[in-house]
Amino acid sequence: MSASQLNGEQRGEEILAVFDTAFGELLAADPAAFRVKFRKMAASAFAFYRGTACLFYHDLDAEGTGTGERILSGPYLDERTSRVWIHGDLHAENFGTYMDANGRLIFNVNDFDEAYVGPFTWDLKRFSASIALIGYAKALSDEQITELVRIYAGAYRERIHALATGAKSDEVPPFTLDTAQGPLLDALRDARSLTRFGLLESMTEIRDFERRFASGGGAIELDAATRYKVLAAFDGYLETLPETSLARPDSYRVKDVVGRRGIGIGSAGLPSYNILLEGHSDALENDVVIYIKQAQTPAVSRHITDPAIRDYFQHEGHRTVISQRALQAHADPWLGWTELDGAGQLVAEVSPYAVDLDWGDIDDPEEIASVVADLGRATATMHAAADDTSGESLVPFSTERAIDAAIAADEEDFGPLLVDFAHSYGARARADHQIFVDLFRNGRIPGL
Repeated sequence: MSASQLNGEQRGEEILAVFDTAFGELLAADPAAFRVKFRKMAASAFAFYRGTACLFYHDLDAEGTGTGERILSGPYLDERTSRVWIHGDLHAENFGTYMDANGRLIFNVNDFDEAYVGPFTWDLKRFSASIALIGYAKALSDEQITELVRIYAGAYRERIHALATGAKSDEVPPFTLDTAQGPLLDALRDARSLTRFGLLESMTEIRDFERRFASGGGAIELDAATRYKVLAAFDGYLETLPETSLARPDSYRVKDVVGRRGIGIGSAGLPSYNILLEGHSDALENDVVIYIKQAQTPAVSRHITDPAIRDYFQHEGHRTVISQRALQAHADPWLGWTELDGAGQLVAEVSPYAVDLDWGDIDDPEEIASVVADLGRATATMHAAADDTSGESLVPFSTERAIDAAIAADEEDFGPLLVDFAHSYGARARADHQIFVDLFRNGRIPGL
């Protein structure tokens, strides 16, 4: 039975069952972290949607056979287009700035914790539903939301076709300080105004002529045994870095280590650690902070049964890094993986230059439309990056050509497919949000 056929009580039970599968072990280990996570999710339908990729893919599966097989087929999906690198949690707030390995500020997709291999349309559907939720929250009409999703679909289609037909890189440049406009350029300028020194000032202090992590602010002092385990995991991480990452061996020198608790909507209950490193010179303002975070099982993977995909990855930390390197051109040179207490870990820099796209002040319909078009182009560029040129054998073909051919076979229905899904699932998410709030406030979520 699909979600739309259940009454409120039945849907509530279904939501609880999905949550138990996705969050059960972590919730049992750290109920307090999940109370914070769920409070954030209760704030709005969009916040609820952000935190429930597990429910989204469960519903896609339920609309098929419930076995994870039929959702791998459908419009625009074939043997290739159902097996590409995907972001896995592509919504309107998972875009922002980063400094790439070449020292250039880029605006693009971020947060690859849920990345996996699957149908390219899943990313497009998840994004389109998020636009419906944002549009509804901004009191846009159904007609205006329809137009926004059509714009997104059209921009994605146009960029994929340009990349598939061999457009030169200067014809489809990334979003940089030189090429971005509007809120994307604002985010890049905000990122440029940030400094490594400012980040270090917020997290560290100088003691005995050396920089150390400051107490408080969420930092947790480690006992000797835990510190030893984290440093051993750090040594394992160094072996996963590209040879070109760092030119100066002293960059690897550890100055300090502290523990932290996951604080984001998607990181509740996940233990993490911050490590302070020397950086590329002896100057104290060039020190680098990296984090080690336990990687999570991506929601998509519960609905992909292909053992060739599952067995490709050593653990979830390895999966996250390999996926990000495939999807993001010139990724963070500190990006790597390791193991700690038998669990896969993601390792990356705590970037001083990360600024998320802020939808709070994007209210003018024309400006929203311009941003949505840019995000459609960014989505296409991401999908196109992750193919036979990414250095990974799991997707050994040109994804942009495969996707371009699939859409070309039925151009007319591509936009309407995403429009229909955006409206139907946006309404579903708003109803689910209210059900979730009632479950939470009435103490019906087990373990809390």
